[in-house]
Order: sequence, then C-alpha cells, then structure tokens
Amino acid sequence: MFKKLTLLGVLAVLAACGNSKNVAPRNLENACAIVDQHPSYLRAMKKTESKWGVPVSVQMATIYQESKFIANARPPKKYVFGIIPNGRISSAYGYSQALDGTWKEYQEQEGGRWTSRTDIKDATDFMGWYMDLTTRQLGISKTDARRQYLAYHEGRGGYSRQSYNKKPWLLRVASRVGTRAQKYQAQLQACGKI
Repeated sequence: MFKKLTLLGVLAVLAACGNSKNVAPRNLENACAIVDQHPSYLRAMKKTESKWGVPVSVQMATIYQESKFIANARPPKKYVFGIIPNGRISSAYGYSQALDGTWKEYQEQEGGRWTSRTDIKDATDFMGWYMDLTTRQLGISKTDARRQYLAYHEGRGGYSRQSYNKKPWLLRVASRVGTRAQKYQAQLQACGKI
C-alpha cells in the first residue's frame, strides 16, 4: 500500500511539473487549432483587441514569431569561449518577449505591479499597449503586422532611425509576420472565431 501511495505522489508531482503553458500548441500553422487547444488565448486576445484595437491575428502572428506561444520562452544563452554560459543575449521573456525595461514601463503606466510576462492576458495587453503607442507616435496602422513588428522588434526609436534597413534578415522575418497575420485572419474568419 505504501509503495502505491508513493508512486501516486511521484506521479502527481511530475504531472504538476508538466505545465502546458511552457509547451507550444500542437498545430502552430492553424489559428483555429491554436485557440481550440487554448481557449484562454482567444479570450485574452479579443479583450486586447477591444481595449487597444490591435487585431487578434496581428497579436497571434507576433506571439508566434516571438515565443511560439511558449509562456516561459527566453532568448538563447551567451557563451564565453563557446562553452562557458554567460547570461542571455537579452532580457526578453515570456509570450511577448518583452524586455525587462519595457515591461517595467508597461507595469508603471498600465499593467500594474502584479502583471506577469508568462500570463497570456498580461502579455497580450502589453502588446496592445505597445502597439497602440506605436500607432500614436509613428502612425503605423494597428492592422499592419509587418511594420508593427519592425517597431516592436527594434523599438520605436530604432524604427524611426530605420535601423531595420541594416538587417535584411529582420525584414524577411517581418514580412513573414505580415503574411502569417493575414493567414491567421482568414483561418479565424473561416472557423467563425472572429
């Protein structure tokens, strides 16, 4: 009896460790499959769209690019001499890959102290807040996923300086974000989610 209870306890601990928030959805190519698997994503994104005016498809395409919908996503580690770990390449974290400083600014201006980059509601609200400021400061439409992503990645100052023009790889990524937003929009309309 004791062995069975011990085994049950171990299994319960292992099940608690396997958090589905930290694993990408099964089918990242289909927006309907993503929100069917994680209905909380669609609720959070619709709330953000209502509050900030950023379409669900733009949010989804940005999150796909930034974290593949993995709550605790982080950028790769840096290594000294190729073998000794030496921190990460940036402080980006969570669904939205918000940097520490930008997240703190969001917390102070909008989100509050208890917001978390690993909470989909907070991450999408952050993206809505950031993209709304981008629209107001730079005039980029909230439906323009490509240009919004460039400003999101480079920061509004970097976007204004056109720093992205020195990064051909980033221009390709931003184009893919724009294409994915259009694809997700069509899928969500076809399955009646928006």
